[in-house]
Amino acid sequence: MPDPDFDITSLSEEQQLALQQFTSVTDSELNAAIPLLQKCQWNAQIAITRFFDGDADTVDPAAEAARAPPPPPLQPGRRSETLIDSLSPRSHSSRRQHDQRPDTVPRIVPTPDSQLSRPLPFPISLLLLPFNLTYTLLQRLLGTITYLCPFLPRLLSRFRPSPPPRRRHLNPRDTTARFIRDFETEYNLSPHSNTLPFAESGYAQAFDQAKRDLRFLLVVLLSPEHDDTAQFVRDTLLAPEIVAFLNDSAKHELVLWAGSVQDAEAYQVASGLGVTRFPYACLIVQSPAAETGSGGGAGMTRVATFAGPVTAHDFLAKMREAMAKQRPELEGLRRKRREQMEGRSILREQASAYERSLAQDREKARVKREELAQMEKVGREAREKGERIEEARRRREAWRRWRARDIPAEPGSEVRDAVRISLRLLSGERVVRKFRPEAGVEEVYAFVECYDLVQERPEDFSEKEPTGPEEGYEHDFGFRLVSPMPRAVYDVKAGGRIGDRIGRSGNLVVEKVVGEDDDDDEDEEEAGEER
Repeated sequence: MPDPDFDITSLSEEQQLALQQFTSVTDSELNAAIPLLQKCQWNAQIAITRFFDGDADTVDPAAEAARAPPPPPLQPGRRSETLIDSLSPRSHSSRRQHDQRPDTVPRIVPTPDSQLSRPLPFPISLLLLPFNLTYTLLQRLLGTITYLCPFLPRLLSRFRPSPPPRRRHLNPRDTTARFIRDFETEYNLSPHSNTLPFAESGYAQAFDQAKRDLRFLLVVLLSPEHDDTAQFVRDTLLAPEIVAFLNDSAKHELVLWAGSVQDAEAYQVASGLGVTRFPYACLIVQSPAAETGSGGGAGMTRVATFAGPVTAHDFLAKMREAMAKQRPELEGLRRKRREQMEGRSILREQASAYERSLAQDREKARVKREELAQMEKVGREAREKGERIEEARRRREAWRRWRARDIPAEPGSEVRDAVRISLRLLSGERVVRKFRPEAGVEEVYAFVECYDLVQERPEDFSEKEPTGPEEGYEHDFGFRLVSPMPRAVYDVKAGGRIGDRIGRSGNLVVEKVVGEDDDDDEDEEEAGEER
């Protein structure tokens, strides 16, 4: 037996619920209830059965509780009260607080047709398989007979009553349009006067619009099968003061949505709102408590409800009272939302300015990188060009030193047919020299090219002088030999012997040949002098 001072608060919530259920049914004391529940693994149903059967000592309740399925878990959001809560005075206050909570309205989306029919479980489908096969065979047999005898359906239709017409299922927007069209036709309303400002969309869209724009949402649900519907529409909804009020409110702060429970969407809305009496109307608005609550999600709540017939005066008075009561809170929400939107706008502008600044910085960095790359490219090209020029000069100088050593000495007086040539160099100096008549014209060009080296003594040449031109090098003479009168050009490429082309003597002038490379070098020298 448990201690008389047993602390009930030490039990878990499920154990307290089992104890409460057991004591409420058996009216037992706690000293007798707790041991039996402990034997039954806190399964209240088995404990109650063993208590009334009186066989708790002969039957092992623990083994029976172990074989029994566990009790279903508590559903989230379901209100439950434990024994300790019922015994505590705080339960009454919590119950009052629960009753004072706002009546939250769900967002109802109509279920698609594909989800309305659910497949049967596999065992039941297996049992119904013979009936389904028989039905399918009979249907195909009757279809074949109808195809062969087309007059039979018309003949049989006379002997059976026609089924009532079914309303075709449409999407939410088309369903609302059909309801508005039927409503105006049934109550003889003209399209441009004495009409109500119905929202031409589904309930979910009207719900979202009212929630997004912080408006009131008036939901009207009608059932043509109820006798009070026609009177409610004519005397209340279509009353001049109600029509004027709804049309004026719909411009700024009200969304009106209506539907017939004969349609699937309106029927689901009625089920979601818990409607038990028609005609029905309710005023829904954004709840500040749900907007700023700990749940973190904004909610819509009902602030006025009309069930059954109601006069136009009472309807209008209750609507105005509920809207006037909610306007200050709604204005506060609108002001808060405007502040949030302004804050978001400022953040977007700051982010946009930051992105623009970042883009400008990236563009500056890109231009700087391109400039540095261009400068590096120009410097690299200049270095490569200088290296090429330096290499060309080196190879040219090596060729000149080799060629200067290879030029034969001037023939003496013993050579009677020597050719005497007077040369005016580029420096203006005049040089007279004799050449052997069988020597080629290239020797004269080589003498002019290597004149400064030919003046050196043989001992001035070192042993490391090149013994021939470098491999792949082709020397290009940057001048030409010209006879002034009459003018004749002795081109080195034409070849020939000196005696044959010039004769016994000649007076030649050295003229510089200006090429593209020389022009570039002169331009660079001029630019350097200007800098």
